[in-house]
Amino acid sequence: MAKTTKLELTHRPRRLRRQPSRRALVEETVLRADDLIAPLFVVDGKGRPEPITSMPGVSRFNITDLVRECRELSKLGIPAVALFPKLDAKLKDADGTEALNPKTLVLRAVRAVKAAVPELTVITDVALDPYTSHGHDGVLTPAGDDVDNDRTVAILCEMAVLQAEAGVDFVAPSDMMDGRVGAIRKALDAAGHTDTGILAYSAKYNSAYYGPFREAVGSAKAAGTRLLSKATYQMNPANRREAVREVQLDVAEGADIVMVKPAGLYLDIIREVRNSTRTPVAAYQISGEYAQIHAAAKLGWLDLARCRDESLLAIKRAGADMILTYFAKDVARALKG
Repeated sequence: MAKTTKLELTHRPRRLRRQPSRRALVEETVLRADDLIAPLFVVDGKGRPEPITSMPGVSRFNITDLVRECRELSKLGIPAVALFPKLDAKLKDADGTEALNPKTLVLRAVRAVKAAVPELTVITDVALDPYTSHGHDGVLTPAGDDVDNDRTVAILCEMAVLQAEAGVDFVAPSDMMDGRVGAIRKALDAAGHTDTGILAYSAKYNSAYYGPFREAVGSAKAAGTRLLSKATYQMNPANRREAVREVQLDVAEGADIVMVKPAGLYLDIIREVRNSTRTPVAAYQISGEYAQIHAAAKLGWLDLARCRDESLLAIKRAGADMILTYFAKDVARALKG
């Protein structure tokens, strides 16, 4: 047997890992329930929660059940929810006109949640994809081959004002149209909603991982495919510098919070954005990321809880101040013990 030689080392980083109490003392990143935003899907009617096949553990709620879920999330310490409607196909058309109905589903949901759980921060999506028959985030050009930027922005401004009137805390433009943050800020202020914030999807990529979400809100069915290309307005996954430019534009136009989406596949972008601005940074762990972890865990290839927590810790470590994640409730429960 070879003789063991004691190394003469000044620095032994393992000293700080010897026991749980030491590791706790030097832990650099901590995930809290306060860091989480729970995305929730709402449907009309009085039916039971509708499980979303591609997103285990996630359901669409009617408004009564949505309120019940929001109460539970708030008690678990989750400070915010983001609401997404799934509409009856009969309400959809090429221009997404149902988005401007003062009694549309998401506005009724906002009013109900704010009345029942006023301490909960409520965020609403500002984009037309749940409302259009073609599944795009805006209205199309006359040729039908692209989204009309400026016409879409005008509609988004009206949507944002209606959402603010319903009592939402943050409107969240997710459409990636040019100039929409500034236009929405002006529209909100002109309507007297100076306290309504803007959480901008500033660096939203044209990802292949959105499929389960599109199923959840029904935009995939409207488009006839989960593979609908949004490459003319969502960002090219190959680009990093462009994300900083988009963030800087949104901050200059009045965004209160900027967002990177997806999150886990774009940790470098989160760090790049964090280093470029003092504005709070959100990141969205999207449906495909969530579904992947669940699928691998179901096959016994990964430990669900450990991979869930590690994935969120990585997003926080990269620089996100807050994370939209479908794991929010489970993580908050685990943290509460």
